[in-house]
Amino acid sequence: MEELMKFDELSEELKELRRYFHKNPELGFNEYKTQKKIIEYLKELNLNPQVIAKTGVVAILEGNHPGRTLLIRADMDALPIEEETKVDYSSTNKGIMHACGHDAHVAMLLVAAKVLSKMKDKIHGNVKFVFQPNEEDAGAYLMVEEKVLENPKVDAAVALHIWSPIETGKISIQAGPVMGAMDIFKIKIKGKGGHTALPQEALDPILIASNIVIAIQSIQTKEINALTPTIISVAKIHAGTSSNIIPESAELEGTIRYLYKGEDNSLEKPRVRFERIVAGICETFGGKYEMEISPSNFVVDNDPELAQLIKDNATDLVGANNIVPYQTIAGEDFSEFGRDIPSCLFFVGSGNKEKGTDYPHHHPKFNIDEDALFTGMKMHVLNALKFLK
Repeated sequence: MEELMKFDELSEELKELRRYFHKNPELGFNEYKTQKKIIEYLKELNLNPQVIAKTGVVAILEGNHPGRTLLIRADMDALPIEEETKVDYSSTNKGIMHACGHDAHVAMLLVAAKVLSKMKDKIHGNVKFVFQPNEEDAGAYLMVEEKVLENPKVDAAVALHIWSPIETGKISIQAGPVMGAMDIFKIKIKGKGGHTALPQEALDPILIASNIVIAIQSIQTKEINALTPTIISVAKIHAGTSSNIIPESAELEGTIRYLYKGEDNSLEKPRVRFERIVAGICETFGGKYEMEISPSNFVVDNDPELAQLIKDNATDLVGANNIVPYQTIAGEDFSEFGRDIPSCLFFVGSGNKEKGTDYPHHHPKFNIDEDALFTGMKMHVLNALKFLK
């Protein structure tokens, strides 16, 4: 802990980096400017950054002693949201903003790499710095496919998430499920088009779709145990071309989220229940449907031993009274890295009502309390040093 004090002067660099990324947000698999900045920074540290997964970056820091390999991940992508924060470092890309904190994640991991590169004599093994594209749409799978967990073989993976629902100065770290799994569904309801004055000669797919939206809510409220939370949300509906035309079809898209380890391991079977209702309503009204349900990410299930190591570091850094429980059904594709190796994701609080940083993630006024940056950066350093000591 005392060794980290000499790096306090990096707090301004942390802010500058974060504000640069915030000002220049890019959507998933389009993070070219972000990628270029990351590569330039890592090269200055005499690391050898490599491009991976289209717009991602990976770099390996070899310690002065042999040992295990720890992967630390930061996600890079922004969201298709028009920013409303009015800060002087607001997004310069219309309709795109960092509304989830990924700008902060990149900045913290870059500066942590800088700190750790000066402490190689204390590292037994390797730190693999991973900057992941397209987290908002499950981009981690591509990094795994391109062997990010190999050469050298990764022994454990760690990530943090800035979190506005948690107050600045507090950290949440616990074993077991902390973020939900998510499946994405797409449904096309097929009816029969016609004139709105002659509905008896048509088959209205909008009516069928409306009944589906209402009926599927019974799954999470009446069919599934409240102690195994499930959320089914329709987030997109598209149908029709004119106010006086009954369309041929209607399309629905949304998500099924849950905290248990996947549909196949659940007695609840939400996907089975979901299709039963869709099929039943379509049959009732005489329509047909096509449905696609695809896994987006798995539950983030923290390894107990790794979680305890991180909790010990967090306790040393912020005090036991600032370690708080937190669990969310929001999804995170960091889970992709931890399917076959121990992994752990923890939350660093950045919510501060006085500073206006308590807006929820994905809100157009989302911003972070930049005091949290230094906390997150230090946690990365402490976790690497302790795991590889």
